[in-house]
Order: sequence, then C-alpha cells, then structure tokens
Amino acid sequence: MMLFRLLAAVLAALLPVVSAAAADAELATLARASGTPDIPGLKIVWLAPWGDVASARPWRNIIVHQTEGPAGSARGGAQAQAKNPTRRGVTVWVETDGTVYWAVAETLVPTHGDGANRNDNKYIDNRPTYRQVVRDNSIGVEFAGNYPDVTTGPTAAQVAAWKILVKVLRARYDIPLDRVYAHNWIDYKDARYCEGCALATMARQWGE
Repeated sequence: MMLFRLLAAVLAALLPVVSAAAADAELATLARASGTPDIPGLKIVWLAPWGDVASARPWRNIIVHQTEGPAGSARGGAQAQAKNPTRRGVTVWVETDGTVYWAVAETLVPTHGDGANRNDNKYIDNRPTYRQVVRDNSIGVEFAGNYPDVTTGPTAAQVAAWKILVKVLRARYDIPLDRVYAHNWIDYKDARYCEGCALATMARQWGE
C-alpha cells in the first residue's frame, strides 16, 4: 500500500510537467503553420496571414516597442500598417485587452528602430547590438496604451498575451531568448521611461 501511494504521488507530480511539455510541443507545431491558425490563449486578428515560414524574412531578433497611443489604438495602428506596410511601425500590435493584431506579411519590413544607435551599455552590453539589431533583421511588437502617462506599464492582459506570443515568435523564427530586446536597450529613446524594458525583461526571465 505504501509503495502504491508513493507511485501515485510521483505520477501526480509528473502530470503537470508532461502536460506542459505537450502544450509546448503543440504551440511549437502551430508556430510553424501557414494561414491563420488558432493559437490557444491568444486572440489574433489576422490582417496579414502567415505564409510558408521558409519564405519569411530571416528574422533574428525581436524588438519590443510601446506606443503612446491610448487604449484602443492598436487596432487603428495595425490597420494603418496593413495599408502601408513599410510605414513607421511594426509587424505585430498588442491592444490593452490582449488582442494581437498581425498587421504585415512576414516577408515585408516595416520602418522601426533607429539603426541600433545605442552604445553606452546602459541596459545591456551593446557590443553585439550596436548597428546590428536593425529593422531588416528584427521583428517588432508594439504594445499600446501608455497614454497619457508614458510610464504606465503593460496591462495584465498584455502580459498574459506576451507570455504566449513571445514563445510563438521565437519558435516560428528560431530566435534565441537573448535576442529579445527592449527598444530602449538598443536605441536612444524617450528619457521619460524605458520603452519595452519591462516586457523584454519578463520574456527573458520566463526563459524557455
């Protein structure tokens, strides 16, 4: 009886690990799909569907942005981006309620970033980023809602969406964890706050 209880306890302890591994495997499979897949935990509005991942841009980095638009502005920003993909903006927009807008085909390059001009090592070691983490090799994610106070952090819904979204992006484009960057880490930005820093830090702390 004691051995049976011990075995049951071990199995009960293993079940969450097995379930998590299965969920991660499913997510990785969905992340390599084409079209407009339903990804558990994410509400995605597909303004531009995925194509064959082999034909996508060779994205090597993820840059986390925050816009000073109010709540509700991600939808408008994403729609404007979809109409003019190479305008200043990003590929993926995240609303305050956690809705993700995939605005631009993954073969196109929106204008985002300032050429990775930061080289003061204020936040991270900029030797591997200076003039290297640029729009042509980095997919951008914009989080809306820090208006009128730019120091307002992401909402709980945005954080929950980001926890899944960053896994999807990394799995789809085979991007290492240490290539998730806040905009302020690689460019000289608004001195009033650290753009994208909390979200990029979370992603790295969540790990694999």
